[in-house]
Amino acid sequence: LTNADLTDADLTDAHLFANMIGANLTGSNLSGAIIFSNLNDANLTRANLTGANLEHTNLTDANLTGANLNNVAMYGAQLRGANLSGSFLAKTTGWDNPKTT
Repeated sequence: LTNADLTDADLTDAHLFANMIGANLTGSNLSGAIIFSNLNDANLTRANLTGANLEHTNLTDANLTGANLNNVAMYGAQLRGANLSGSFLAKTTGWDNPKTT
């Protein structure tokens, strides 16, 4: 799924175990999804990730501008260079130890 265009896709409760480098997930609904993927350089602008599991997901250089990350599990997620401007992070777990370097 490298560079896949999944704009506005409904991936509610999906289980994603794929290489999604550069994928466009703008406005997609990933609520409740389990994502153990490489999302390096992916576009998740305004994506709904409420309740998703992003543990150990590579989000290096990902664009998460305006994304809903409420109640997301982020233990071990790689966030180096990720843009989180305007993102919603209430009740996000694992935020105390993300890999940002």
